Amino acid sequence: MHAARVTAILPAKDAAPYIGTTLETLLRQFDDRSALKLVAIDDGSSDGTGDIMREYAERFAHVEVLVNPRARGLATARNQGLAHVDGDAFCFIDGDDWMQPHRLQVLTERLGQLECDFLRTDHVRVSDQDRRLIRAPHPWRGIPTAPRDAILPADDKTMVDYPFAWAGIFHRRVIDEGLAAFPDGLFTAEDRPWIWRLHLQARRFAVVDAPALLYRRGVTTSLTQARDRRQLDFTAAMSQALDLVQQDAEAERFLPKVVQTVLALSSHHIVRSRQMDGGLRREMRDGIRLLLARLPSDEAGRALQRLDGPRRRVLARSLRKAGRTT
Repeated sequence: MHAARVTAILPAKDAAPYIGTTLETLLRQFDDRSALKLVAIDDGSSDGTGDIMREYAERFAHVEVLVNPRARGLATARNQGLAHVDGDAFCFIDGDDWMQPHRLQVLTERLGQLECDFLRTDHVRVSDQDRRLIRAPHPWRGIPTAPRDAILPADDKTMVDYPFAWAGIFHRRVIDEGLAAFPDGLFTAEDRPWIWRLHLQARRFAVVDAPALLYRRGVTTSLTQARDRRQLDFTAAMSQALDLVQQDAEAERFLPKVVQTVLALSSHHIVRSRQMDGGLRREMRDGIRLLLARLPSDEAGRALQRLDGPRRRVLARSLRKAGRTT
């Protein structure tokens, strides 16, 4: 049996209605199934997710199924998977998404041809019967470049605004160099500091075309649908992203972008907090004020002017309380 060329890391919690589709499509990624290793993590599921993982495990040439008796969160579960990577490449996939055939075969070949640390791709967003192509916000395809050159401009969507861990493939050297791990214990927004670290510290990346990953939007168990305490992790995640930029040798170059991102996401979460109960709403808004207080006043003022009127109005009270604008 040949050694695996790529490892797919699949963490899932309570994904029984969908994970069979995910696993079935992973079996169709290579003509030679031994090219793929599956690392599946059952993160405290209370349904049949783990049973489905174990049933499918018999059909993979290389496979490990890890079980967390209690949920540890997506970031920690992905990190558990990283410790079991074999081969020169790895990818992430969530338990309610799926891949078109041969996606990983194409990406593995392109990763070697382009000699990149990581590749990124478009994805297809699936909502009920609607499918929509979401393009990676980068102007060039198949052209290797320095990841930090894909961070700016501050006032437009760029690759650090496309943090989806499953939208690409990675060379194992990003593990060896300490760039692959997620902030342990975060239940949401764990990919925000992760994508900033990749783009600030990796050497070479490209956006490429490949068979699609299909992302299922609107699943009721998805964290993007949650209105509970897990959403509070957003402020810790963006505080870590701010740390990464402030510690970088080109901090002055990238501060406008990370400040703009903090303000835009804070506005979004202030609006979402209206659907939380009173205690959680206060915690969310207190956390946002502490985050905003960390922003350099001059950068916060300039970034605020780049936002549209509705978002400026949403942020005004929090910024005043944080002492960052009048």
